[in-house]
Amino acid sequence: QKSLSGKPGGRCIPAATPTYPDKSPFAFCAKGSGLGSPCPQGVARGYETRHRFCMFAHPMILPIVAYGDPVLRRKGEEISKDYPALQELIQNMFETMYHAQGVGLAAPQIGKSIRLFVVDASPFEEEEPDAKDFVQVFINPEILSSTGEKWKFNEGCLSIPGVREDVERKPNITIRYYDEAFDYFEEDFTGIIARIIQHEYDHIEGKLFVDHLSPLKKTLIKGKLNDISKGRVDAAYKMKFKK
Repeated sequence: QKSLSGKPGGRCIPAATPTYPDKSPFAFCAKGSGLGSPCPQGVARGYETRHRFCMFAHPMILPIVAYGDPVLRRKGEEISKDYPALQELIQNMFETMYHAQGVGLAAPQIGKSIRLFVVDASPFEEEEPDAKDFVQVFINPEILSSTGEKWKFNEGCLSIPGVREDVERKPNITIRYYDEAFDYFEEDFTGIIARIIQHEYDHIEGKLFVDHLSPLKKTLIKGKLNDISKGRVDAAYKMKFKK
């Protein structure tokens, strides 16, 4: 069963040569030999494409914060375009997300209480063509509205490995945000893209997908959550547990 925590497949977004705030176009893909070299994330997912976020030669795979850490319950603070090493942080978040086969990752999940998350919805392109090549950075986002009849979808979370449950969310949202170049956008999204955004937005609001479950469901998974918080879980990626 597919889950919002991601699945193998998908692709990195093909890109031209974007210009970032420092006015320098990206010159190479990480670990590649020049502009247009295969992106390692794309190769891992079965595609040889350029990735517009591959700007540094040695991106880091960061440990993902596990359920139980207080950082996951804090509301993130807004940041400015002068936030230290922002572009490198964004690339590291993508690298971490792809390594864990996720479709989204929020800054609190790597221990930073800031309003930043990244999304790659392309693994769901078979179900929703609009998800194809949808790779986006959201900085200081604000969901302005959510509309439509709630629908269920199986969600998971990289901070809560091994736990997946059906979650109800509205299908349509309007959101304003800044991208990695601090360009401002106000856009409407629907379907799986809207769901992924809402899931990641919860993270920067100090919420988790399990908060949307019924009291009965919460009781049934309480033991699993307790085990995760104490480090008693196997994950295929690096995790950081509360001390």
